[in-house]
Amino acid sequence: MQRYSVFAVAREALRFHKGWERAWASPEPKKKYDVIIIGAGGHGLATAYYLGMNHGIRNVAVIEKGWLGGGNTGRNTTIIRSNYLQDPSAAIYEKARSLYETMSQDLNYNVMFSPRGVMMLAQTEHEVRGYKRTAHANSLQGVSTEFITPERVKELCPIMEIRGPRYPVLGALWQARGGTARHDAVAWGYARACSAMGMDIIQKCEVTGIRTEGGQVKGVSTSKGEIDCDKLAIVVAGHSGQVAEMAGFRLPIESLALQALVSEPIKPCMDVVVMANTVHGYMSQSDKGEMVIGGGTDGFNNYTQRGSFHHIEETVRALVETFPIISRLKMLRQWGGIVDMTGDRSPILSKTPVHNIFINCGWGTGGFKAIPGSGWAMAELVAKGEPGPLAAEFGLNRFREGRFIDESVAAGVAH
Repeated sequence: MQRYSVFAVAREALRFHKGWERAWASPEPKKKYDVIIIGAGGHGLATAYYLGMNHGIRNVAVIEKGWLGGGNTGRNTTIIRSNYLQDPSAAIYEKARSLYETMSQDLNYNVMFSPRGVMMLAQTEHEVRGYKRTAHANSLQGVSTEFITPERVKELCPIMEIRGPRYPVLGALWQARGGTARHDAVAWGYARACSAMGMDIIQKCEVTGIRTEGGQVKGVSTSKGEIDCDKLAIVVAGHSGQVAEMAGFRLPIESLALQALVSEPIKPCMDVVVMANTVHGYMSQSDKGEMVIGGGTDGFNNYTQRGSFHHIEETVRALVETFPIISRLKMLRQWGGIVDMTGDRSPILSKTPVHNIFINCGWGTGGFKAIPGSGWAMAELVAKGEPGPLAAEFGLNRFREGRFIDESVAAGVAH
């Protein structure tokens, strides 16, 4: 793998940038792999990367129906935080956040991680009590957060109106080491590292069937032919239910569109991430100056990947009261992603009824922030056949046993 550095950039500049290698190969599929991963988004690529780095399994294919990172990984608002209430959630998200801190160095690829801080506004007394409870739980979990006053909120984000008539700011849950990263770069960095380890990333290859025999996986049928494997990992976010049906089992998830938009670029005015769950809105400013805005999921099941006027009205109307400065901005573009939601708003990392088929889904609105932690835990599950400490509580059996990991407050809104 060609190493990126300031010296490499200078050298290639002198050669008119003609010496750069392709970031990752585009091979034809082999007849058989040790592991096939369906889905070349952030979670699928991270699973492949940690299979190679942590477990030495490198005869791996990552199969993608479309293009690499073209699903939810390229359709989110890049927020990274780990201030969840329940212990299993805090553990896996904090693992992910810590891996983001060193990801650029680990992958030799700049993912533009920006630990600018994330605040979750408390705009009702109920939220004040809830966030104080979360801050205490985070303290016990070793996750650094604090509940801050309205004055501190204003100091951190001067453009905010904290005395609004409908949505006054009563405080906020503040995680100083949260932030953002470049979503495309995360996928590209993992893809480049996987390709360098000899893994095959196969794009434009649709899985049309899953072959099993005697309750055990044998391979997949694709638009590029039959491919055999010893183990199969399904990591396809909003389409998890459809792929699971090919293998003969059902999942307790539903798929909905999650929409977001960005404004025209403006001068820097906001260097933190602000989430306002009362009004289902959140906002940050990108490196290009755009205000990145998102809100809640659609109220009905669907598979669309486009925006709607309803979302603009509901989200922007509320945010304008808290951020009057944005009222005259023009929208630059809008999009949607397909999120997979479980009943308890927590993910599934689990064995399945078919031997050696494993499932990673149900991240809902919190998928991007979890990518490295999810990949780490999923790789351990696939390699060993049993979940490690990070994935142990997120099995499918919890729904049968009534052992829910309720994160409806922390994850039930889009962020």
